[in-house]
Amino acid sequence: MNKTVPTDVPVEAFVAGVEPARRRAEAESVVALFTEVTGVEPVMWGPSIIGWGSVHYRYASGREGDMPALGFSPRKAQLTFYGFTETPEGAGLLAQLGPHTRSVACVYVKRLDAIDLTVLTDLAELAFAR
Repeated sequence: MNKTVPTDVPVEAFVAGVEPARRRAEAESVVALFTEVTGVEPVMWGPSIIGWGSVHYRYASGREGDMPALGFSPRKAQLTFYGFTETPEGAGLLAQLGPHTRSVACVYVKRLDAIDLTVLTDLAELAFAR
């Protein structure tokens, strides 16, 4: 069973508890930006992912579920973005983002002020539109 499901925890309450203060301020900025880009209110998915929208997935194995169309988690070590690697256009834009690392499904950024926020906005729009 998928543990990453929408919850009733208010996003504002989660963000208010993010430490350290710099990471909390970054989280507030990303939440405001992504809410403006998507036009929808964010929802907590599981204990630590903030999501906008929802997409249904089905793997070849038969496993299926729902996940945020656009997701974000302000983790202590780095900011984690979900949905940026799902489109060919997103892969091209990542080269312009600034310092980051990535896995199959996630993009990791150590400092919000080190990346290009215009590119971040474009990536968010692409992720949410798919």
